Amino acid sequence: MLVGSVIGAASLMLPEASALAAGKGSLADPDIPVFGNPHGDVTIFEFFDYQCVYCKWSYPDLMRVVERDGNVRLVMKDLPVFGASSVRAARMVLAAKELGQYKQALRALMATRSRLVDERIDDALAQAGVDPAALQTVANSDRIGRIIARNKGQARAYGLSGTPSFVIGSKVYRGAQSEWALNKAIESARRAA
Repeated sequence: MLVGSVIGAASLMLPEASALAAGKGSLADPDIPVFGNPHGDVTIFEFFDYQCVYCKWSYPDLMRVVERDGNVRLVMKDLPVFGASSVRAARMVLAAKELGQYKQALRALMATRSRLVDERIDDALAQAGVDPAALQTVANSDRIGRIIARNKGQARAYGLSGTPSFVIGSKVYRGAQSEWALNKAIESARRAA
């Protein structure tokens, strides 16, 4: 079963991750809101897609870990790899930041269980109290396009082509991560700091 094969997947120390640890590169982006503690001692960057089953599967564990730890900063990096609907979903949620509704928009789309199409995206956002029509102009802006392009460039630099992928401390973790595996990765990042 594929889920079992990716839970707690081995970490890889990549040259780009070493550069991050050495302060030579950064995945931080002021245009992307932060979950958890904005001043946390460990940052988790997750590259994800709203249509990725494994991203959705591991999302509740990720949020539980961030909430329970209290000293973790989480940055969700849209990496739409499943086509036009994934791109639209990413653009709409990033645009929701302008309305102060990023987190509820992200949660709404991560909770969807069916394949995303425009109508499903809009319905999920509306049910979460986010007006899809109010997002259209910002969602289609060059600024949002640049955020997604930066995420894609950073993913390429780290050798990431699939979702979910995590950068925690100076290590890259590929595949869905269980709560246990995330806690271990955070412990490892703290020991290495």
